[in-house]
Amino acid sequence: MGILSQLLTISFSFGITVFCQYEDNSFEYEYESEMDNEYPPIFHNIPNLEYTIPYFTLPVECAKECFCPPTFPASMYCDQRNLQIIPSIPAHIQQVYLQHNNIEAVSVESFVNATSLKEINLSHNKIKSHMIDTGVFAKLSNLVQLHLERNLLEEVPFPLPISLERLILGFNQISRFSSKAVEGLINVTMLDLCNNHLEDSQLRRIRFSSMRNLMQINLCNNRLQSMPPDLPPSLMYLSLENNSISSIPDNYFQKLPKLMALRMSYNNLHEVAHNAFNLSNLVELNLGHNNLKQLFYIPRSLQHLYIEDNDIEVINVTLMCPSIDPLNFSHLTYIRVDQNKLTAPISTYAFFCFPHVRSIYYGEQKIRGNQQTQLRTPVFRRYLTPEEYDEAEDDHETQEHDSDQREMDDDYFNPYLY
Repeated sequence: MGILSQLLTISFSFGITVFCQYEDNSFEYEYESEMDNEYPPIFHNIPNLEYTIPYFTLPVECAKECFCPPTFPASMYCDQRNLQIIPSIPAHIQQVYLQHNNIEAVSVESFVNATSLKEINLSHNKIKSHMIDTGVFAKLSNLVQLHLERNLLEEVPFPLPISLERLILGFNQISRFSSKAVEGLINVTMLDLCNNHLEDSQLRRIRFSSMRNLMQINLCNNRLQSMPPDLPPSLMYLSLENNSISSIPDNYFQKLPKLMALRMSYNNLHEVAHNAFNLSNLVELNLGHNNLKQLFYIPRSLQHLYIEDNDIEVINVTLMCPSIDPLNFSHLTYIRVDQNKLTAPISTYAFFCFPHVRSIYYGEQKIRGNQQTQLRTPVFRRYLTPEEYDEAEDDHETQEHDSDQREMDDDYFNPYLY
């Protein structure tokens, strides 16, 4: 028992000694010193820093007549404010919207500081050509889009900046088109001149081919009697509705290999050459409301054909499809042939040539005088595969959604599409 007591006493004394040793060694102090010495001296000399998020001040300058929303500080909204003059445009503004006012003139003073402008909308005003200061737009080296539709312009404005890509001049009184107006406009992709007073004599002097990036030109609702000359090979969309064009020159479209859509309804066409539309990229062809008596070759790329309200008595499928290539079928899906003089539906042979046809709209046909009749099969629709049905349903919903907008566009190409 005495020996056990002595052993317990020795163990307790040893534990106290070890504990006191750790207390005296100041381990924490020595550890901190070692850690400090591990870093290079440069970190010991850093002055006190305040870490804050940098603040960039946004320009707040805006014409008092207009509104510049904080979320879009580069845009200035001055539309529908009964303005008679254009307010001074600050230097940081990139888009200015001045439509639906009573503005009659475009003065240099308003654009002196507007060095950043990319888009100007002056549509629905009362601007006349002689009230536009010379060179006012040409000085805007960043301008991309210019809207001047629905004004009182008598001629195409010029000079314009080389940066311009879209020029909208529809619904004016333009009857003069200077050859200088297109000089240097190599970046323009869309030119809208619909609903003006242009005649052939004004277009003969225009070198549209110099506009080498032009993709869409709208010349509907003018006074043209012949096809516009010298169009560039880059063209993809051509709108010529509501003119008085009576013929298409031979090989006219060979210089337009990229053409995808051609609209020539409401003209005076009596006939066209058999291979007039033999284009590898043509998707839409609208020749409705003319005086055609005979059809023509349908290119394999064509999907939508409109030939309503003509004088066609028989649809000769052989002319439309001289041969069948099982490895390269036609893509035609829709044909509209109402208001012609058909007495029988299209031959079933057509469905071998055009196996993708989904709908043929016969509607009412003209017979004698003002009398009309309906064919026994007013509408043909083939049964669709489940995939085609789903696609057709999606297209139908989209068409219903966009129908109101198409009516507002007066049935010509949407200027904002390209």
